[in-house]
Amino acid sequence: MSQLTGPVPDTVFPRLGWVDDLVVPALREAVGALPAAEARVAGYHRGWTEADGAPVESTPRRGKAVRPALTLLSALAVGGSARDALPGAVAVELVHDFTLLHDDVIDGDALRRHRPAAWSVFGTSAAVLAGDALLVAAMRAVSDVPCRSAAAVAELVGALMELVEGQSADVAFEEAPAVSVPQYLGMAGGKTGSLMGCACALGGVLAGADGERVGGLREFGRRLGVAFQCADDVLGIWGRSRRSGKPVGSDLAARKKSLPVVAALAGEGAAARELRALYASPHPLAEQEVVVARELVERAGGREAAEEEARRQLAEALRALSYARPSADVYRQLQEIAWAMVRRDA
Repeated sequence: MSQLTGPVPDTVFPRLGWVDDLVVPALREAVGALPAAEARVAGYHRGWTEADGAPVESTPRRGKAVRPALTLLSALAVGGSARDALPGAVAVELVHDFTLLHDDVIDGDALRRHRPAAWSVFGTSAAVLAGDALLVAAMRAVSDVPCRSAAAVAELVGALMELVEGQSADVAFEEAPAVSVPQYLGMAGGKTGSLMGCACALGGVLAGADGERVGGLREFGRRLGVAFQCADDVLGIWGRSRRSGKPVGSDLAARKKSLPVVAALAGEGAAARELRALYASPHPLAEQEVVVARELVERAGGREAAEEEARRQLAEALRALSYARPSADVYRQLQEIAWAMVRRDA
C-alpha cells in the first residue's frame, strides 16, 4: 500500500471534534443569514438538510474540519485563543464551500460528499449563486471582527485573488498542449495552497502575532495545501469513490492534467509515449481507456512522482512552521494533521 494513501490513524481527525463544536454553530448562523434560496442550497451542500430543506434524519456526516482547525490551532500556536480566531475559521470554511460548489459546476462532477452535487439537484445557476452568497458571508465574517478586521480582510482578499488565478490556470491546462511540473505546482499553490495558507495566517493575524510568525504560518499552510493537492490527485486516479464520496477516474476520462499525469506525460519511455497518444484524443476517454490510462500513468512513473512531491512539500511545510515558533504541543497537533492530510485513502 502506498505510503501517502494508506489509512489515516484514527487518533488524528477525531480529535478535531472540538473544532466542529465551536465552528459548526457559527457556520449555521452564517448560512442561516443568507437569502432563503441560497441558504437552502448551502445547507444541502453541507449535508445538513435534504433537497427540500428538511433536516436530515440521520446525524450528518462530520467533516474533518481541516481548514477551521488550522485557523484555530494557528491562533493557539502564537499564544492567542481559539475564540478570537473563530471568525477566520468560519470565513475559510465558507470560502472552501464556495469553491466546491463552483468546482463541481466547472468540472461537471455529479457526486460530492457521498450525495448528488448541488448543481445536479438545484441547477447550475442556483449552485453558482449559492457559492457567491457564501463568499459574501465569508467576507462579512472577517470584516465584523471588532479589531484587526482590516488585516484579516486583506489576508482573505489576497488569498482569493491567488485562488482565482490558480483556478483559471487549472482550467487553461485542460486545453494546453503540454504542462510542466513547475507550472502545475504554481497552479496548485494558488488553487489549493492559497486558502490553506490563508487559514493559518488568519489564525495568527487574529491572535495579534507579528509578521514573521504570520508569514511562517502562511507558508506552512500554503505548502501543506500543495502537498494535499498532490495526494488528492493520486486519490483521483487510484482512490475509491465509496470512501471519498467523489468520482474516481473522472479526471482521466476528461483527460485532465493532474500531477501524476503531468509527470507521466513528461516521461521518455514506452508508457509515456502511449499515454501521450491516448491524451491526444479530443474526446473523453471511454471506461476501458480510463483503465488503460491509469496503468500507463503508473508505469510511466506518474504516481511515484506525485507521491514524492507530496512528501517534499510536506517537509517544506513543517520547516516553515518552525518560523511561527509554536509551542511543542501545538506543533505536534499541526504536524499530525499535516501528515493525515497527505496520507489517507478518502
